[in-house]
Amino acid sequence: MSSRVIPAALILMAAMGCATGAHGPSIDTPVSAAPRALNKLTVEERRALLARARVWQPINTARVNLLTGPRAPDAIGFDAAVTCDYEYPDEPLSGLTPKFDCKLGAKDVVKVKYGEDNGEVFAEVAASRLFWALGFFADRMYPVRVTCRNCPPDPFKASTSDWHLGKSDNVAKRVFEPAVIERNLDGKKVEVPGYEGWGWPELDRIADDRQGASRAQIDALKLLAVFVQHVDSKPEQQALLCADGATGRDSQGNATCATPMLVVKDLGATFGAANKISYQKMKLESWRSVSIWKDAKTCQGDLTRSFVGTLEHPHISEAGRKFLADRLLLLTDRQLRDLFTAARVDQRKDNLNGRQVTVADWVTVFKEKRAQIVQHRCPVT
Repeated sequence: MSSRVIPAALILMAAMGCATGAHGPSIDTPVSAAPRALNKLTVEERRALLARARVWQPINTARVNLLTGPRAPDAIGFDAAVTCDYEYPDEPLSGLTPKFDCKLGAKDVVKVKYGEDNGEVFAEVAASRLFWALGFFADRMYPVRVTCRNCPPDPFKASTSDWHLGKSDNVAKRVFEPAVIERNLDGKKVEVPGYEGWGWPELDRIADDRQGASRAQIDALKLLAVFVQHVDSKPEQQALLCADGATGRDSQGNATCATPMLVVKDLGATFGAANKISYQKMKLESWRSVSIWKDAKTCQGDLTRSFVGTLEHPHISEAGRKFLADRLLLLTDRQLRDLFTAARVDQRKDNLNGRQVTVADWVTVFKEKRAQIVQHRCPVT
């Protein structure tokens, strides 16, 4: 199947929790005793950091290499052959798409997503590298070929539904291709007990307070989410992070952060389209079928969230439209080819007019959708 259908149990769970989850943690969340770590802050402490958080940083977009991706000491080359050891998790992994933990070396355990039918293997590379190239915060994804040692026959099942059975004795060396390795953006999570991430409606409370991210930057981020069709926007798909080296302590010993950042962590459900209970990932005609604007006159973006998503049909300011348009225009045709080459779209099972979809097809549609942003103007209030 090319689309992901959300099971009824998850829909029920979402219905029970979505009333407060989209707008942040409940004000009734119990307060942890001082001194508090960054992952055990009070609701008010978290809210203060959220208000100062950045969503964007300057980057020389025209110079980034979208084929190799973000530079880092632990970066992995494009389409590299990687060998690692299966890591039995301390608790079952979450999510519905094939993945497992694998150990590359001492204190270096990474998440591996895999499978030619797993759209996230392709979409998350393209989306995360686009966010990075434009200056927005996202995790790093590296397209690879993985050889897993001491690996059970189905490492995803062993890490999820069969986790309670313990470590399998039926292990061997197994190869997974295509696959991607996920490396989290550096930083420490800022959380309230019982609540992970942030909801998109929370951004509207901080957009005009002149402390952290500007209205233009926040609206540009929302419009970029519309552009890639980031439909699975539940709070845990985002993270509030404290940049490395920016932590401290207040007079009571509670953790503080000088540089909070708002990160979009899981961009796997992108480059397709959605309804409330199903969505496609990295499907060209599906992505092409969705306009940027649901209502062009009011600059309302066309983004149908999944049932558990927290961002839907956002209104975009002219400042936000221009902020994103200016940065999208910095991307050259060569960079766009590199973007979709890195995503290995030519390995995705996807047809156009009876033939396999190509990198060139994706570049063409990208430029068509970019033009819908660049050539438009939003009302100025």
